[in-house]
Amino acid sequence: MSPTSPTNNASSTFSAHGHVTFLGAGPGDPGLLTLRAVEALAGADVLIAEPDVLDVVRSHARANVSTPELTVVDDASTAAGIPVLRDAANLVMEAARGGKRVVRAVTGDPGLDGNAGQEMLACAAEGIPFEVVPGVATAVGVPAYAGVPLRDAQGADVRFVDARTASERCWTEVGASDGTVVVSATLETVAAAAGELVAAGRKPDTPLTVTVAGTTTRQRTWTATLGTIAQTLKQAKVLPSPDGHQSVIAVVGERSAAAQRDQLAWFESKPLFGWKVLVPRTKEQAASLSDQLRSYGAVPHEVPTIAVEPPRTPQQMERAVKGLVTGRYEWIAFTSVNAVKAVREKFEEYGLDARAFAGIKVAAVGEQTAASLVDFGVKPDLVPSGEQSAAGLLEDWPPYDPVFDPIDRVFLPRADIATETLVAGLIELGWEVDDVTAYRTVRASPPPADTREAIKGGGFDAVLFTSSSTVRNLVGIAGKPHNVTVIACIGPATAKTAEEHGLRVDVLSPEPSVHKLAEALAEFGARRRDAAVEAGEHVTRPSERRPGGRRRRTT
Repeated sequence: MSPTSPTNNASSTFSAHGHVTFLGAGPGDPGLLTLRAVEALAGADVLIAEPDVLDVVRSHARANVSTPELTVVDDASTAAGIPVLRDAANLVMEAARGGKRVVRAVTGDPGLDGNAGQEMLACAAEGIPFEVVPGVATAVGVPAYAGVPLRDAQGADVRFVDARTASERCWTEVGASDGTVVVSATLETVAAAAGELVAAGRKPDTPLTVTVAGTTTRQRTWTATLGTIAQTLKQAKVLPSPDGHQSVIAVVGERSAAAQRDQLAWFESKPLFGWKVLVPRTKEQAASLSDQLRSYGAVPHEVPTIAVEPPRTPQQMERAVKGLVTGRYEWIAFTSVNAVKAVREKFEEYGLDARAFAGIKVAAVGEQTAASLVDFGVKPDLVPSGEQSAAGLLEDWPPYDPVFDPIDRVFLPRADIATETLVAGLIELGWEVDDVTAYRTVRASPPPADTREAIKGGGFDAVLFTSSSTVRNLVGIAGKPHNVTVIACIGPATAKTAEEHGLRVDVLSPEPSVHKLAEALAEFGARRRDAAVEAGEHVTRPSERRPGGRRRRTT
């Protein structure tokens, strides 16, 4: 029996007395959650999470999960810039006493970060069953993302120190050691911690790194020595700052030397690290593209520019779907994900599934369209071998042959504003076409005021345009992107539309694919970064070069 899979008897105990899972959410990167953590979150009735990791864990919980707030905002905490936290133990116990399955999510690891141990003792005292799901400890995960190994082949003594609670004896012991010291502190106290180490015997020229917002795309790392860290943070204009209370991880020792970190800083050297990239598509279409951008270190910001609505007169679509079942068509051609979605929704309305496509040949334009069909349970018979467009589909489409094709009709579900290229081409090949409006595309509502201001003011580093309509619609609902923003277009037609709107096109995808477009932007970012490093300049994002933009030191 798995230790994390309760028996039926245990389950009835949980329903009577509740159950608590103390879960480590890691330092901040959502990808560091363990499989067991995701499993526990999916079964939670109540999720009690520290503010820093609430967004990390909430997406894995059920939609109706209860999430009591730990943060208390009052005048005193607002003035201090540090929110007050409610008594988490009482929240946990109250929910567990009510028979709920509670997940208590903490930053890092429950055993090394925070005070989860006290909450576990409270559960044990009342006989409430609990389990612990370890997470990546902040003091371990952050140095790994900063490119600072804590040990090497020769081995080393590694000490972990919390500057907030360290005693004089603690500083004396680590000061006398020549091992690696990992110090948890804040921006405004890390220099004092360095001073404690020097006073305890460490040499002032001992290298150290200081990392803030570790494992997230806001991560920043500074390399200095124990004796120079205060001046380094001042020169970088990090201090003095109202953000001085932010937590940092400092690593002291030879392994944090600048020369070594330059070779090992894998995370901050991602091609689009920290770039805010605008993705102006429908939310459903933006998801996989945003995931790809995150893999390059970017921070995608999805702004729907097109809203998809049902056709004004649904009768034509209804007749065509019924025709699929009765054998009216030889082919059905999907030119977009939205067309697949429209047909699928109509199928579900009639109680049909993918089996209704039996005996019908299916064509799809674009990898995303093909993928959505596969998700529906339909494998396309024809996908363009070259350009993923209507023209590319026509190049591979077979002409009608009355000997081999018992039916001469094609069902083409598409948008109300689609071009006639595909219809004309199919007719020329001898096919009859039912050109059916499956959905309407309308301009989306304007984004929030702060997003519009960021677009026009240069707050975004890049914007991806995936069609001419996304150019027109974004400019129409939010204004023209600032001239420091990198403009990336999926093809020549989209680039031409962008230029007609006064935009400078910096990146052109080699193929009409959203994933190739994101890849091309990453290559652009990598070349830009390499050029800055070769010139001995600090690596900055495009938005940091706008008038009045703040240039931040990243290494």
